[in-house]
Amino acid sequence: MTDERTSTEIDRIADGWVDTLVELCPEWAVWLGRPGNEGGYSDYSPEGRDRVVAAGRQVADRLRAAVPADAVDEVTRTDLLRELDLAAEKHEARLFLRDLNVIASPAQEIREVFDLMPTGTDASWEHIAKRLGNVPEAIRGYTASLRRGIDEGVVPALRQVREVIGEARGHAASDGFFFTLTGGAEAGGVPVADALRRDLEAGATAAAAAYGELADFLETELAPRAPERDAVGRELYALASRDFLGATIDLDETYEWGLEELARMVREQEQIAEQILPGATVAEAVAHLKQDPSRKLHGTDALQRWMQDLSDRAVEELGRTHFDIPAEVRALECRIAPTQTGGIYYTGPSDDFARPGRMWWSVPEGVTEFDTWLETTTVYHEGVPGHHLQIALATYNKAQLNSWRRIAGTSGHAEGWALYAERLMDELGYLDDPADRMGMLDGQRMRAARVVLDLGVHLEKPHPDGGTWDAEKALAFMRANYNADDATIRFEVNRYLGWPGQAPAYKVGQRIWEQLRDEVARREGAEFDIKRFHRRALDLGGIGLDTLRSAVLG
Repeated sequence: MTDERTSTEIDRIADGWVDTLVELCPEWAVWLGRPGNEGGYSDYSPEGRDRVVAAGRQVADRLRAAVPADAVDEVTRTDLLRELDLAAEKHEARLFLRDLNVIASPAQEIREVFDLMPTGTDASWEHIAKRLGNVPEAIRGYTASLRRGIDEGVVPALRQVREVIGEARGHAASDGFFFTLTGGAEAGGVPVADALRRDLEAGATAAAAAYGELADFLETELAPRAPERDAVGRELYALASRDFLGATIDLDETYEWGLEELARMVREQEQIAEQILPGATVAEAVAHLKQDPSRKLHGTDALQRWMQDLSDRAVEELGRTHFDIPAEVRALECRIAPTQTGGIYYTGPSDDFARPGRMWWSVPEGVTEFDTWLETTTVYHEGVPGHHLQIALATYNKAQLNSWRRIAGTSGHAEGWALYAERLMDELGYLDDPADRMGMLDGQRMRAARVVLDLGVHLEKPHPDGGTWDAEKALAFMRANYNADDATIRFEVNRYLGWPGQAPAYKVGQRIWEQLRDEVARREGAEFDIKRFHRRALDLGGIGLDTLRSAVLG
């Protein structure tokens, strides 16, 4: 680690903003592993949303008045102002009044915070009981915002409302998440005391009832007012795209590039299919691989062990050859998630590394077989050199980065890096097995397809096969370009329809990372060192892609 940098005025402003976020949005404390306000929730009501944005405007004013002391300050000031100004712009667009979708809205966030709460001690379970008891208030605030949206005619699409009703009913059930969480509460292998168990049962009952009330509200009040149209239109889409990328892009050019990138992925897959099974189509090669028993895992225990072993080997080998990986960053846990949504995701370490970075696999109910060739790249994407290396290095780099710089970032920066890392592992020879390379291309093809789909649907562009993009065309398009079961494909399409601009951030972010590397290589010529480029870029922490480009290129 480098010598500690003297804190500047801008560092103190940024650190103070993180403290404010923790105070106003206590879930941040859980994500960061900070003590205090255990059990609290953000105020999801309109008044609560106003307070967060008002606090952000005050910080932005202070930043504009502050004079950067060095290049680190320049990056902090530029990117934090970008984020704060964009948050105010989104608030003025009243996006919080329609903040409901199938994957990343308060309907999910209120429940998901429990996934990161410790459970090893009685005190941990006491904090869980307290937060369970506060779920009803959080849901009431959220409902108040959605109800204001009804009054002002700012309402999410009906498709999203219907799907979230199902999610909420599931959480409200007697065998739903909250009762599953608390049913076998133990601390150090010993069941918790009767009094604490009663508190947990009462909290689970209250939280489940609150989700039942949310479902009732969505069904009786919001759904009748929700529009059938899924598209959000160019103005809102451009705002969302800037948010997820931290960059401004030409949406029409990106759509055309997406079509070209998708065609390139298909050509690469066709070439690999010929290596796997001479004369085979991509579909035939994939079917052949799916029948190979040597590439199968049976059961979630086997999946978890395989994930952990592959991840451990990648950390050890890459740490010797291609990256500087500090000891604290080498710890990465692979876990089966407590939910069954089908998602695979990463959660970063706590600020002190007491909680390590974790790779989660949310296995859908009834799924018991897993194809290693299809998921090898996933481990690299979520772990090393993907999200874990990127996010844990930012957490580790306390000597140079203030607390905001260690936790900030955008989907384009994070997910773009993870896709860039997939291709890097191919370049380093880790995907020389044609089957593993087919798996990597399978994911890259899907992500190229959703650039086209996301922009096509929300901008209501002409479909390549005629007519205008809509939900049905989107579903057929993904069925043709995504190697997954139909339930997963439907969920993914619903995700894109309800979370505009996020899905393209992966592939567009990868494009920007690759363009940046190539430009640095062009400038430096024979002196270019890719290892040095990676460390320089990652040492900046999580920032918007426009800020990344200006910081690296100068």
